[in-house]
Amino acid sequence: MLSFLREIFPDTHPIRLFYHKVAAFIAALINLFPGSKMIIIGVTGTNGKTTTVNLLANILTSAGYKIGMTSTINFQIGGEKWTNTTKQSTMSPFKLQSLLKQMLKEGCRYVILEVTSHAITQSRVLGINFDMAVITNVTGDHIEYHGNFNNYLSEKGKLFQKVSRGVRKLGVPKVLVLNADDKYYTYFNQFVADRKITYSLSYATVYAENIEKGPEGSKFIMHVPNEAIDVKINLPGEFNVYNAMAAACAAIALQIPLAVVKKGLEEINVIPGRYEHVDVGQKFSVIVDYAHTPDALESLFALYRTLTPGKLFAVFGATGGGRDKSKRPKMGESVNEYADFVIVTNDDPYTEDEWNIIEQVSNGIPRKEGQNFWKIPDRREAIRLSLTLAKEGDCVVVAGKGAEEIIILKTGRIPWNDKKVITELLERE
Repeated sequence: MLSFLREIFPDTHPIRLFYHKVAAFIAALINLFPGSKMIIIGVTGTNGKTTTVNLLANILTSAGYKIGMTSTINFQIGGEKWTNTTKQSTMSPFKLQSLLKQMLKEGCRYVILEVTSHAITQSRVLGINFDMAVITNVTGDHIEYHGNFNNYLSEKGKLFQKVSRGVRKLGVPKVLVLNADDKYYTYFNQFVADRKITYSLSYATVYAENIEKGPEGSKFIMHVPNEAIDVKINLPGEFNVYNAMAAACAAIALQIPLAVVKKGLEEINVIPGRYEHVDVGQKFSVIVDYAHTPDALESLFALYRTLTPGKLFAVFGATGGGRDKSKRPKMGESVNEYADFVIVTNDDPYTEDEWNIIEQVSNGIPRKEGQNFWKIPDRREAIRLSLTLAKEGDCVVVAGKGAEEIIILKTGRIPWNDKKVITELLERE
């Protein structure tokens, strides 16, 4: 049925969206609306969702709670964790509702869901009674799908609207967690809730100061009302301080003791595919990260530019399937500003012509091919070239896919994991 609709109606056609809504309602109904019986936290934003979800999950686990969690890279029910191989940050409603039912059966008190704008538009979270919404940040992404930026922003806002208008569970307040430093803070602050908690790097309900950034992580003082505590996270970059603050705000809203919040933040050593180091004894650094928007790429490469004494290598591409063609040259510009060597390659071209995608990204790179700049569609060969050229003190950053387990080409899906490919290539040296 869905395949038939896809052929006739575009993604956002009212009939297509009505189909999604009916399917989502049926999914919630046959699973008896499990989201109404647990405390549900939705995390949305352009960048940082997965990291924030995992940080919050670790805090709540440290507090002794059995939790459920879904993110772009992984799932969790209690002590069981497994990889997300669906290529969806928010699953289809039938899979999601079934998973929620399983979480309820296993006795999970809290559920943390990564919620994308696509998921909201397609009603994948319909029938889930959210108790808290967390926003990380908002920059341009998925604009072609939503039509324009205002539509994209509005879809993010619908999660906050769901919290505002949702039925209150006994003894459970409706809470909004807001990034006071984000450009669109005022938009999200318009929504009504029992409690609003803000975070910032200057002043808010919860804020960070005296930030010390290093290659392996950051130290800062976290201020909460009437108290402050030293925190050290094992995730580098200012953006991860923001992610930690967002997770801390959510935990504090749930009345988790500050000492436990600190413990939960500090215990995470690595989140797969997020600023992940690959080390098999080589004399240069190799980093795998999921960054796939101009802003995320700029933050990523600006960070490793300051941390790299030698040359900085970039291996990245842009996703196909009609996704945001306008952002492709901007991605090239972001990387070009910081990287000494740039290799543009495949990400997930889907059915698009891989060379067209590469050329569109390359339009933002004012270099001649062959002069520290190459276009190589084969992602393995692109990575191999960077590893071959890198020397002691250099850093190779492979961006775009993070911990994903497949790559989607015209010929179909094939197994793929950047870290595994890099490890294999390095071990052959």
